[in-house]
Amino acid sequence: MASKKKKENTSSQSTLMKLKTLGHKLLSSRAHINNLPILLTYISPTSPPQYALESLLSLQAFFLPLIPDLPSTTAAADTEEPEVIYRIWLRSKFDDLVRSLIDIAISSQCEQALREAVLDALLEFVKVGNSGKFHSSIYHRILHSIVHTSSLGVDDILLHLIAEKYFNYIDICYFTYISLERLSRTIEDKYITEYDNKISHGSDETSSRESMELSIQKMYYMLSRIKPFEGLRELSEYKMWNGLGTFIVENNKKENTLDSKAESKLGKAKSSSDTVLPSVKVAKKMKQKFTKAWISFLKMPLPVDVYKEVLVTLHQAVIPSLANPNMLCDFLTRSYDIGGVVSVMALSSLFILMTKHGIEYPNFYEKLYALLEPSVFMAKHRAKFFQLLDSCLKSPLLPAYLAAAFCKKLSRLSLSVPPSGALVIIALVHNLLRRHPSINCLVHQEDFNETSIENSGAESAATADASREVSANALSIDHFDEEEKDPLKAKAMKSSLWEIDTLRHHYCPPVSRFVLSLENDLTVRAKPTEIAVKDFSSASYATIFGDEIRRRVKQVPLAFYREPPTSLFSESDFPGWTFNCKNQENDEISVKRQRVECL
Repeated sequence: MASKKKKENTSSQSTLMKLKTLGHKLLSSRAHINNLPILLTYISPTSPPQYALESLLSLQAFFLPLIPDLPSTTAAADTEEPEVIYRIWLRSKFDDLVRSLIDIAISSQCEQALREAVLDALLEFVKVGNSGKFHSSIYHRILHSIVHTSSLGVDDILLHLIAEKYFNYIDICYFTYISLERLSRTIEDKYITEYDNKISHGSDETSSRESMELSIQKMYYMLSRIKPFEGLRELSEYKMWNGLGTFIVENNKKENTLDSKAESKLGKAKSSSDTVLPSVKVAKKMKQKFTKAWISFLKMPLPVDVYKEVLVTLHQAVIPSLANPNMLCDFLTRSYDIGGVVSVMALSSLFILMTKHGIEYPNFYEKLYALLEPSVFMAKHRAKFFQLLDSCLKSPLLPAYLAAAFCKKLSRLSLSVPPSGALVIIALVHNLLRRHPSINCLVHQEDFNETSIENSGAESAATADASREVSANALSIDHFDEEEKDPLKAKAMKSSLWEIDTLRHHYCPPVSRFVLSLENDLTVRAKPTEIAVKDFSSASYATIFGDEIRRRVKQVPLAFYREPPTSLFSESDFPGWTFNCKNQENDEISVKRQRVECL
């Protein structure tokens, strides 16, 4: 066994020495050009990594000086000159090398060190592959292969290497936007074709759908890892992978210059007649490609996890860098119309478009009203939603019925949400009552029938007294329709905030204390301050408990009764109801007997 292993090591060392010799001869003289196809045979995912790496080092050193002078891939030999035919042949071998290197790069079975070396070699070819300029075609082939292969996941090392190592170069980011836009426009058509083919052959379409979602996830990973360029005023913090072509123009105008620091960072042109574009123009070009890439990406059928993550970061990472943020109007309105958590996530970006970019959304408040459900108070992004809700209701031009509807809907939700949600609701209701004095009638509007009688003035005094007597003996009716989706038809102005009044007896002390402070604050109308909703929007059971244990208690509460209670609730808490306590003592005795018998 040991001898066999020793023999394999000897054979491996012999092959490595042979590859090194072939490489040295290839680099030394054109007479050994036939070594090129031999070395190419070792550039394969199935080759041993040490052989592939050794062959790659030789071929990379051979091709790099020749690439700028090689003809294009589509060039044809219209002449019989040996030099032209030789260069066309070299071009074909170079294309074979690039194809093999891409296969190794996207192969998850290859070693990580080899894939990293292959990626570096490919990007070196991209740098000078187009007559000394950036070779966007090779770069697009690399991204296309990464996106469409099903063997690479989002967490693959190759994606991480590209993002961490090469997205610091502004021209690579520029061509990444271009490639991702092209992929976005073609990816859906590709998988629709595959889906139709599988349906026609009776195959399951699940795998095709999963492949498309994986491709979209990888595209989003690359898009989200590129640093935004909205603040690009100086290029000194950015570098260029290739110093020619993309951001280089002829130096025919004096204004097309950068300071020496920025120019040294971006790389200098080969000739003195070329200069780097001004940073303002570079930022404009980047913004245009950024916009096209993101708009094309958002038109695809995004997976749910990507969809939610995009909505969360859209207002910070995308909107400031778009050339025209209004292009997101359709995407955001569709998201806002979905309802539930998706609408909550879309609210931030839609609010920015409405307040800063003049977008009009006629049914905005109706949709916002429909979002007020108990599930919102347990959502992951509830803090931002409550802050935006408070901002949306800040306008003094809101009609009274709309402010009253929001106030009443929030009050009704306070009966079913956790204590942290009740604190947010109290703060929101306080601000609404402060901003809209016309709905202050909801605070102490105790008898709705009596109010309507006094306002009518058309009935006689005897009829009014009789009506008051009936209403005093009967239970009050809340006219507010909790199930109504239209705030105009919810009849909130005919109701009162009795739900907030019940919170004075809430089981959670911070809630009851907050309601009492709200009541005291509303009595002082000269006080114009509002409550900062952000101080309560992130509250939870943990934060409430932490605040309570840090409080200094002056008086310890004691459960003291002058007489032992006979029931959990008193009859005064439930007008119109009676509680029968017959045979209570006999029942207790029988229960005790049963316990003794069980023992």
